[in-house]
Amino acid sequence: MRKLVVAITGASGSIYAYRLLEYLRRLRETESMEIALIFSENAPTVWQWELNLPPPDDFPIYGLKDYFAPFASGSARYEAMVIIPCSMGTAGRIAAGISDDLITRTADVMLKERRRLLIVPRETPLHAGHLENLLRLAQLGALIIPAMPSFYSRPSTIEELVDTVTLRVLDHLGFPLQQKRWGSESPSRPI
Repeated sequence: MRKLVVAITGASGSIYAYRLLEYLRRLRETESMEIALIFSENAPTVWQWELNLPPPDDFPIYGLKDYFAPFASGSARYEAMVIIPCSMGTAGRIAAGISDDLITRTADVMLKERRRLLIVPRETPLHAGHLENLLRLAQLGALIIPAMPSFYSRPSTIEELVDTVTLRVLDHLGFPLQQKRWGSESPSRPI
């Protein structure tokens, strides 16, 4: 059984988490998966504001202070965690080794157990402190996948644009879904 944790912080970009959860719903129809959610304190407010939807109710959602959540310990053997979108405050606390809530504790578990921790930061511009924290996380073993969409697939909807990031996250979780990939179509080359 695949065991994943998805954390959603109060950074703008709830649509990235929304699209990821849509894909994970489809994947769990054919694969045995346990998917747990954690929302930061501000995430439900941003989710509601940006998406005009209530938080999902078809995944277990753990409270920020629920240290009895199975993935708060490495012995539960959750294989990966995605923080999408990841606020710079959350990234900074993880980089500094501060485990003051379930999101940062679970990220710390992933790093110490050498499991996959995917950070999807959503902020602009980035100051030197943000960049140093992201570098530190990469040095600790996290994979940084910025919420920077690509355009070579010629997305025509917001969802298609968002999916250029979401599908990369799924790639790195080991779910290489069908998508337009660089080089899969021959672009016309200028002479």
